Amino acid sequence: MKKTAVVTAGTGGIGLETALGLAVAGFAVTVIGRDAERGAAAVERINATGAGHPARFLSADLASLDQVRALARTIAADHAASGEPLTVLVNNVGAMFAERQTRGGVEASFVVNHLSPYLLTELLLPTLTAAAPSRIVNVTSGAVAVAKRVGDAVEPPGGYYGFHWYGRAKLANLAYTLDLAGRLDGTGVSVFAADPGGAATGMTNGTMTDPKIVSPALRLLWPLVRRTFEHSTSGPASVAARPSIAAATDETLTGRTGIVIGAQAHPVTPHRAAADPRVAEAVRRLSERHAPLAPA
Repeated sequence: MKKTAVVTAGTGGIGLETALGLAVAGFAVTVIGRDAERGAAAVERINATGAGHPARFLSADLASLDQVRALARTIAADHAASGEPLTVLVNNVGAMFAERQTRGGVEASFVVNHLSPYLLTELLLPTLTAAAPSRIVNVTSGAVAVAKRVGDAVEPPGGYYGFHWYGRAKLANLAYTLDLAGRLDGTGVSVFAADPGGAATGMTNGTMTDPKIVSPALRLLWPLVRRTFEHSTSGPASVAARPSIAAATDETLTGRTGIVIGAQAHPVTPHRAAADPRVAEAVRRLSERHAPLAPA
């Protein structure tokens, strides 16, 4: 049976490398992004691998929850019409902001890094369940280690520091990922998190070079901390994509769920806070409040 995969933010960087790896593994890949020109270039590059199925591009601004809803409707309708299963969903989208921004009145980092993949996943669960065995892969980050615990507010009190807010949103998404794995256990839908480790991407070479993204107490040490966090800023995106590709394709993971695939493309222990049921419950409340499955 034909295998299909959707990769968000798949027109460049780690997302594109993930899409390339899935295409080589025999998947018909759909990449999601905002820019049609980059989308066309990504499709051309994927098809140049000689993969057995042509790739396609769908346009959506994943910082807009309304566009996420529309995207989910399109994907679900396409798979219903074609009868082809949606085998893999890779929520690769991520963003960090040097200055506080909002999307729909909600802090932008929380929207892009958690609410967007949460909403897309929840809306596509019927399609993924119908295609079981299928997999959901949510891309996480080592930044969860510096995150404040998620409570009942999207934003913690105090000044805005992009790296910490990014880590907090990624922690929320990792807690959701582990919680979702428990919810779906026995359905045939496996849920994984993939940590790409360090890589030379637009975010690491751009936003993360600004010391204002961390709290004042950390700024003097930030260059050292950043190097430690990234492991290597020169690592290629193709290497950083390996955990996502492994989570989507590794046969040894068949029948397993709720696993974090680390930077070496092997299972690792999830961050302790992400496995805390209290954090998962707080994330569930925030998600349902700010990203309802049906628009108000």
